[in-house]
Amino acid sequence: MDIINRNIDGGKAFDWGKTSGDYGKYRDIYPQAFYDRILARGLCRSGQAALDLGTGTGVLPRHLYPYGAHWTGTDISPQQISQAIQLSAGMDIDYRVCSAEQLDFPDGSFDVITACQCYWYFDHEKTAPLLSRILRQGGRLLFLYMAWLPFEDPVAYASEQLVLKYNPSWTGAGETMHPISIPECYNSYFALTHREEYLLDVPFTRDSWNGRMRACRGVGASLSPAEIAAWNQEHIQMLEQRLPESFTIRHYAAMAELTLHSTER
Repeated sequence: MDIINRNIDGGKAFDWGKTSGDYGKYRDIYPQAFYDRILARGLCRSGQAALDLGTGTGVLPRHLYPYGAHWTGTDISPQQISQAIQLSAGMDIDYRVCSAEQLDFPDGSFDVITACQCYWYFDHEKTAPLLSRILRQGGRLLFLYMAWLPFEDPVAYASEQLVLKYNPSWTGAGETMHPISIPECYNSYFALTHREEYLLDVPFTRDSWNGRMRACRGVGASLSPAEIAAWNQEHIQMLEQRLPESFTIRHYAAMAELTLHSTER
């Protein structure tokens, strides 16, 4: 399903379903410290009902499943949900194809709602009241993010430049460490109760970093097959010339926790 947003990639269409295979294989990269920060907030644990928006291939529900929450994952892409179901074999996780703006769960269905690497795609004027409705009293909404830092890591910078060579309209380049910005419309329903940012060195091999970059929006989700093949060949050559088989890429992670106003229930 093509997504077009004039504020993202200059309005160039992208479809995560085009890269679901790579997404499932190469984007499951969050280190344990990423999950530990969530768990330390008392979230996604036993006795809680959790909803993961824009779940993709179900990375968050799958990794947090052992801690006891009952998970539901939604995503706009049928191909992503198909991958999530396959990768979650043996886990009791409910996956549904649905956009964040069209959720139809009953009032007070969840204790926790997570949105990782996807919240900037939402129509927040629609999702803010909707998410407040399906959260229980005292429920929490958690926005999560992890990104490489191109100005601190020369390999990440070089990989970004190659993406821009093939896709000059890609707006995913040039990330710097900063807090997650919360749209003002959430203030009517939620209070910001926690926010943090921290550095991570994420391990990769040449193959896994190549796959991670190929699975980004600027390559696998938006380029033609011929363009992807050309980019892939050039990227592999660059990595072979510059890097050993194993290395790390400097990232940062961020979270913003919002708690539902008590007057909402």
